[in-house]
Amino acid sequence: MDIIDIRPATGLFYDYDAKYADGGSIHVIPAELKPKIYRDIQQFALTAHQALGCRGVSRADFRYDDTPGGTGTVVCLEVNTQPGMTRTSLVPEMAAQLGMSFGDLVRWMVEDASCDR
Repeated sequence: MDIIDIRPATGLFYDYDAKYADGGSIHVIPAELKPKIYRDIQQFALTAHQALGCRGVSRADFRYDDTPGGTGTVVCLEVNTQPGMTRTSLVPEMAAQLGMSFGDLVRWMVEDASCDR
């Protein structure tokens, strides 16, 4: 699982336009993080997914304070159990980064959701 760093294309804030408008944000994938922080975030996301009993696709959102003089802490903001699937959404972009087409992603999600557990 990759980590995406989301940066507003203009301005300081990740507002509505940055989130939903084409070109509103820059997605850096994989995120440019120190290897230990990268691994920690991956583990935090997996732990949250499992602790909440999530199935299929979930997306965990984090904040990391790497500013000069900052705390250096990683904070989990939320786990999204129904992440977006639009042109500007992160899950399809992450799947594409792994070589999975949008159709294959949707097919996997439907097949995984229909399995008895």
